Amino acid sequence: MTTTSGRPARSGPAETPEATDPEDRPEQDTPSGLDAAALCDQAQDLAENGHLKRSAKLYEQAVAANPRPTVQARALLGLAVVQDQRGDAAASRAAARRALATGDTRYAPRAAYHLALSLEQDGELGEAERVWERLLDLGGPGYAAVAHYGLARAAEARGDSEGAQEDWERALSLPPGPEPISRLHAVTVVEASRDLAGRLLERGAPGAAAAAVERGLAVADDPGLRLLRSAAHLEHAIADLGAIVEPPEDERDGPGPEPGTSGAAVELLAGLLALRGEPESAERVWHAGLTDRDPETAEAVRRRLRRAIAPSPEETEGAQEAAEPWWERYLEQAVATSSAPVLAGELFAVVTRMHALLAVPVAEGESRPAELRAAMEQALRTPSELVWGADVHDDFRRRLRAAMGGQDVLPEGWPDQG
Repeated sequence: MTTTSGRPARSGPAETPEATDPEDRPEQDTPSGLDAAALCDQAQDLAENGHLKRSAKLYEQAVAANPRPTVQARALLGLAVVQDQRGDAAASRAAARRALATGDTRYAPRAAYHLALSLEQDGELGEAERVWERLLDLGGPGYAAVAHYGLARAAEARGDSEGAQEDWERALSLPPGPEPISRLHAVTVVEASRDLAGRLLERGAPGAAAAAVERGLAVADDPGLRLLRSAAHLEHAIADLGAIVEPPEDERDGPGPEPGTSGAAVELLAGLLALRGEPESAERVWHAGLTDRDPETAEAVRRRLRRAIAPSPEETEGAQEAAEPWWERYLEQAVATSSAPVLAGELFAVVTRMHALLAVPVAEGESRPAELRAAMEQALRTPSELVWGADVHDDFRRRLRAAMGGQDVLPEGWPDQG
């Protein structure tokens, strides 16, 4: 648990004295208020070097010294952070509440931030929301943005997306004019814009998500925000292409798009749906295009589908008409379902297996006809269990029948039987 994003709050001076181990020091009376600041410095240094138990002991001694309010608040905040890192949530929150109660302008806001995050992460959302509201009255613009971001999350958790809108807006607001923005404020704006954009994309509002992303990018060039902006553009593209492929019902009676436009829209929409992780939707788009009632549109879609697997008609113009190879439908299906890597994997596995079955007797110099025939039969049967295996065997049967003048010389069920 930290009081700023990703890092524990450092509340000591820029230069800290060398850390000492309190267990190595001689027993002494309770330190005075003047010693408390030095104890905080040592405790902070110990914490940063991983000595959490010893750090907590020093912070407790500093608190017991009853120093001036600012040092007391600092010691309590440090104790809250260290106890949280040690896994003692109850002790951490108790110290944070005491630090918050001091009202110190520097450390009380940090304590409120720490406490609210702790409560929120443990699901105590009601109390966390009250602490966020308290934070609004404690800090400057940076902590106000933090508080509004927390309140927006609280409203979202209640299912009140509309009620969260004002807090989202304030969390993303920047200082007016040339007024500088603090690091805390900038980090909060970036995190809040990422969070809000993600929620809006899930709700199917890519336009609003893109606008939220731009709010964050105005502060920092964040890769996560750029990714979300790309996702928003992707959703816009899917919506636009969907309107071409399947126009609204009130526009279906009018003239449709040109076949070339429809073909390109089907190809792009199917590709984007596959990219979004929806191969079944992509397949439905291809199927709808291939079965379009307009023959020219269906042909345009088919040409798009086959661009990656066969030469275009222009490239094969003048070539002798030939029967469509048996594997064409499997290639088309692989493109339509974005499963070409799976098909390629099956093919490579079969080739490797067949190679191994035939290579062993060759490498060993096998000369016995029965052994060689058994190896060949095993190799022939290798594709049989795959969905396209039967077509491999049927294709050979057709070719052999044609070569034999139409006579089928292979036994039924060959090569798996007979």
